[in-house]
Amino acid sequence: MMSTLRTDEDKGGYTEAEEYSATQDALARCRRYRKHHGLYGVVDAALGRIVLEIGSVGAVVMPSTLGERVRGLLLTRGLRCGPIIAHPRSGRWTFLTGPVDNSYLDTVLFAELFRVCASVALPGSDVVLPSPADERSGYRTWMQPPEGDFRPEFAQIVAATRSNAKSATLTRQPGSA
Repeated sequence: MMSTLRTDEDKGGYTEAEEYSATQDALARCRRYRKHHGLYGVVDAALGRIVLEIGSVGAVVMPSTLGERVRGLLLTRGLRCGPIIAHPRSGRWTFLTGPVDNSYLDTVLFAELFRVCASVALPGSDVVLPSPADERSGYRTWMQPPEGDFRPEFAQIVAATRSNAKSATLTRQPGSA
């Protein structure tokens, strides 16, 4: 007769106590995101992740090098960046914004962002917010943590991204300085 009990190997090497603790930590963090930052995510208990559906919160995802330039541009203009999630292993950043407008339907915008490996998270898709377990492992962290419920306008982040994408494209063309 085959056993149906889960082993430590089935859970990625985590004991039941560690798995329970990680889920409780994620639930506590999720409550804080909701209460203090207006980020109404939910905990996926099977994975211990905090998932936020795109809609009232938008997201623009890009390589971290482009993200650094976008952040720098905003700061030099005296603007706040809002929350930025870093994905160190993949070298990407996610800027959380106010609600997405219909510009995500713009094929020219899509092409400009695609050329620099950036994208707009579509309404109804999910973004994963940093959980304590993610931060401990370095998998997902806050590059710029949320400050209250502030998020920049979606159009502001898209404009800064487009501006930096154009300059990045120009510098890669043959014969350009």
